[in-house]
Amino acid sequence: RYFYRKVISLPVASSGSFGGISLREAAESTRGIIFVRETSTSYTMPTAPTTKKQLLLDAFLIVFGSFILAIGYSLFLAPAHISPGGVYGLALVIREVARSLFGLELGLGTIALVFNIPLFLLAMKGLGKITAVKTVVTFVLVALFSDLIETWSGGRPLVEESILCSFYGGALLGVSVWMIFTAQSTCAGTDTLARVLSRAFNTKVSTLIMLIDSLIVLLGLWVFQDWRVPLYSWIAIFVYSKVVDALQPQNPHKSVFIISDKTQELREVLIGQVGVRGTFLHGQGMYSGTPREVLFIIIERKHFAMLKKLVKDLDPKAFITTADASNDSMPLLP
Repeated sequence: RYFYRKVISLPVASSGSFGGISLREAAESTRGIIFVRETSTSYTMPTAPTTKKQLLLDAFLIVFGSFILAIGYSLFLAPAHISPGGVYGLALVIREVARSLFGLELGLGTIALVFNIPLFLLAMKGLGKITAVKTVVTFVLVALFSDLIETWSGGRPLVEESILCSFYGGALLGVSVWMIFTAQSTCAGTDTLARVLSRAFNTKVSTLIMLIDSLIVLLGLWVFQDWRVPLYSWIAIFVYSKVVDALQPQNPHKSVFIISDKTQELREVLIGQVGVRGTFLHGQGMYSGTPREVLFIIIERKHFAMLKKLVKDLDPKAFITTADASNDSMPLLP
């Protein structure tokens, strides 16, 4: 469908163009009106052919990142009763309940695996095939490493001070999650639940993640009956987020403009195979005067390389330019 949008000012277009298409020229040629065609589909992780070298690098990052993540939970956070939200924070709380009420000794990784499987199934439609396989491998490895490390250590922390456990554990979580995301994988977990709920209630994913993690932290306070638990848990969450920001300081989303002579082919691939939502901007070449269409989409930064590879495979002459997205909110999906 189409709608009209009045152009108030075009400071970016006044100093440049996108592949020979000036947005100011397009606006002036239509008396300040740009015609926009909307496409609305569900957002998923784009997939593209991956080289053998890249697969080996991704495999290393996933295995090593999963191992470091398991160390953070099993040697620092869990022994100190620190529940930094997420599936493993919830698993720590459930294990303590099972131990105190029923005398059961359950592995931390085993409990987390039980929760991660249904959460993964919820998000499976939104994952590409390669990313889905990587995600399964990741949360299975983290569960396996966590139980093995706990068995080896006997449930004892590497350091006795809880404050040090929260700092070390949070830092290890940040490094490991960054490695796993770099390999185009995910840890499943409560962020998957947050994404599902965000579609149902039209709420930001980040807000729901913070709400879910805070509820898990408060559950830890109720179960362990220790007011130090939420303090150390929030310290771990803070350190974790700062480490991720330091390793990947950019905005997590990018706005992408694609100019191609094969717009319909791109549209079919991006909607049918990848599932990204986007908008066609109708413009005109500044030099040739030829009408052109500019595809505008918002995508997570970590998925841009795969998207670019997919577009270039379909149209080697396509022009792609990006910018940091200043607004990461997404409209409610139908």
